[in-house]
Amino acid sequence: MKIIKKILIFLLLIAVLIFVAGWFYAKTLQPVYAGEIEIKNISEDVTIHFDDIGVPHINAKNQKDAYVALGYVHAQDRLWQMELIRRIAAGRLSEIFGKELLKTDVFFAGLGIEEAAAETIATLDKNSEAYVLTQSYLNGINQYITEGKTPLEFTLLGIEKENYTTKDVYNVFGYMAFSFAVAHKTDPLLTEIKEKLGTTYFNELVQINTENLTINKTEVSEIKENMSVAVNKIMSSLPVATFIGSNSWVLGPEKTKNGKVIFANDPHIGYSQPSVWYQNHIKTPNFEVYGFNIALMPFPLLGHNKQYAYGLTMLANDDLNFYVEENNPNNTNEYLTAEGYKNYKIIDKTISVKDEKDTTFQVKVSRHGPIMNGIISHLEDDRPIAMNWIYTQLKNEQLDVSYEMSHAKSLVTFKNAVSKIHAPGLNVMYGDAKGNIAWFASAKLYQLRDSLSSKTYLNGASGKDDIVEFLPFSENPQAINPSTNYVYSANNQPDSVRGKLYSGYYQPQDRAKRITELLQVKNDFTKNDVADMLYDVKSSTASKIANDFMKNINQSKLSASEKKAISILGNWDGNYLKNSVGATIYNRFLYEFLVATYKDELGNSFNLFMNSQLQDQVLPLQINKAQSVWWDNIKTKDVVENRQEIITSSYKKAFSFLENQLGTNVEDWHWNRVISVEHEHAIGKAGGILRKFFNVGPFETIGGNEVINNQIFNLDSTGVYKITAGPSTRRVIDFSDVENSLSILPTGQSGRVFSEHYKDQAEKYVKGEFVKMYLNDSDIEKSENILVLKSKKE
Repeated sequence: MKIIKKILIFLLLIAVLIFVAGWFYAKTLQPVYAGEIEIKNISEDVTIHFDDIGVPHINAKNQKDAYVALGYVHAQDRLWQMELIRRIAAGRLSEIFGKELLKTDVFFAGLGIEEAAAETIATLDKNSEAYVLTQSYLNGINQYITEGKTPLEFTLLGIEKENYTTKDVYNVFGYMAFSFAVAHKTDPLLTEIKEKLGTTYFNELVQINTENLTINKTEVSEIKENMSVAVNKIMSSLPVATFIGSNSWVLGPEKTKNGKVIFANDPHIGYSQPSVWYQNHIKTPNFEVYGFNIALMPFPLLGHNKQYAYGLTMLANDDLNFYVEENNPNNTNEYLTAEGYKNYKIIDKTISVKDEKDTTFQVKVSRHGPIMNGIISHLEDDRPIAMNWIYTQLKNEQLDVSYEMSHAKSLVTFKNAVSKIHAPGLNVMYGDAKGNIAWFASAKLYQLRDSLSSKTYLNGASGKDDIVEFLPFSENPQAINPSTNYVYSANNQPDSVRGKLYSGYYQPQDRAKRITELLQVKNDFTKNDVADMLYDVKSSTASKIANDFMKNINQSKLSASEKKAISILGNWDGNYLKNSVGATIYNRFLYEFLVATYKDELGNSFNLFMNSQLQDQVLPLQINKAQSVWWDNIKTKDVVENRQEIITSSYKKAFSFLENQLGTNVEDWHWNRVISVEHEHAIGKAGGILRKFFNVGPFETIGGNEVINNQIFNLDSTGVYKITAGPSTRRVIDFSDVENSLSILPTGQSGRVFSEHYKDQAEKYVKGEFVKMYLNDSDIEKSENILVLKSKKE
């Protein structure tokens, strides 16, 4: 017994030692939120108060010192995120993750983002305030790399830390711009439909551009004072969130109870851990901004102070086209132009792969852009296809834009800043303490020759399909202090340009329609009303679509249980609440309908069509077509199916599936049984214990596709809806009480797994709650966590 007792004591001591060692190791990996740290390149000490959710409130005597401090604290919370995002555009993910991401690296390395960045950086004004402050920010990051604690992910993957440069900042701009683009998913699909199925099939899909629209109207008043599948696979494999959509609305004084502007914004971005935005508050004697920064971006893309607020949604204009080039039959390094044959520009690329030999390849570049056939190894097209992307083709002023947005002195200077945006196209939203509200469709819009559609491949050889003219910003859709007393955006169709709707890949009217429905009914909005709107989960169109489905079901072929489910669906009001049964029935019904209608013709391309903007736009039209080429199942011989047969069989398949999945009691088919959200870390995707350690969630939630609380998931055969994207933050700024404005992040402020702020907002987020964005000095100074950066003399 004594031996056993000694062994047990020994094992207990070992366990205690392991626990203590683990605890000490975890403590060494936590960010430093209090104390003193000596750093170089600041002229005076900088005081940073970390509030109760970990937001740094940086108080400095000048902006250079403030941005060194921002770089330092941003890196200590998000260095792993910075490392991932800088590697994407440079094609350097394989270095740390191995050959599984080689195709992704080849693709991004071939897009020309790095080459465009090098050209831009070479021409930057090195004395400009934007450039100088960017160097200060990068200096702060690099000092943390040298002096700070190495994140756990670097240790696990064996990553050597490297200093960051201006090129990394521009690579992030490039990645962001590409992830906003939609044409790379849709143009090849529409080209395939037109070439393989014919113009009848094609025309039924593209006629949607002028129907079922809620349009952002242009109105300018006086300013008050002062290649589809391949690219889809590549984008879905990225370990960093992609940019998708967004909501925003700004209420003028006439629409609010307290007679001051209220600003709301919730950009929709792929869920990930850490979440996209890093909150921070900078204050100097002559400058202040409370901002939301993307990793490696020194200036916030979302921000506010006591004078004004601004935010973004995706415009979804068409800033990316594909051109079919014509090679010289005697020399494949030449291609045809209107002036004869010209040489492709040949760029040699090398990609390092973890535990493998380096991969080398060449990129051919025509006057339109890189030839995608060499970048996407499995592109099934013998024709050389060039990608013409506005982002790499035109002058890039994004650094100045982001600086000027965060340093604007008035609506006039703010408008001048956003007029410089070329790509990605953005809806930029604005509101200020003087009562001004504004919306700008900010992008370099262009015109092709009459009747030419940019939705399919263009002819690269003749020159006739090239851009005829870039439009001045004054012609872009925009609204300043409109008569409606509000502006809004939900990635929907903007107003006409030169007498016709501007081509793009706009989201269906659902969210825009719901926003305007809610805004039109009252003129006494409060901050809490607007906060409630951001969590609204009622679809403005789903219940009507469901009823259109039901009108075309042959109910004589339904069982009693099937009729009961139809009755529930018919009474569904479109709300995506946890206990909703109608939402569950509707989404499975929708999936089966799309399969029955389109899969026979589209074949392997069906998965591209599913869950696309094109599918969303065409749905309400297709249901109401008595005659359509898409109704017939081309795989059935000697039979031509009609609308009623397709919809009835789709419903019966949906019912059968749900009965097997959720049981025979229809009333138990609650929405929360099939939908959930989990914020995945790049390492947590591996599953097992790493998933539990790094990922945040899963959680039950409310919401669904294309409601204001947009919880984005893919319809697929599983009937289980894993939410992949949604509001990356929710913000409400009320200028009648600007020091108590509201926000929330999906998980937390820190990307360090041992930080108390790694996931401290996650529960609040799924419940629709908010936290305070502190601007008042007395509130900020109550913080117990005070970090002082001391000037280190050389």
